[in-house]
Amino acid sequence: MPFAPEDIYWDHMCGRGPDGHWHGSFTVHVRSSTLRPLGLHPDQPTSKATGPSPPGWWHAAAERRHG
Repeated sequence: MPFAPEDIYWDHMCGRGPDGHWHGSFTVHVRSSTLRPLGLHPDQPTSKATGPSPPGWWHAAAERRHG
């Protein structure tokens, strides 16, 4: 893994949703100084989209599969 333990951390949130089921989510945090050498920092052009967004049918198909 390219990250040192002190350069990455995560938060976990969980609780009951309006439907009564338990839901959880993770948020991962990585220091920007760690991302910069990998070309992933927002100031670097490689972190930006370089092509067009997929067509609308592609998004609809993905939502049907995972919705």
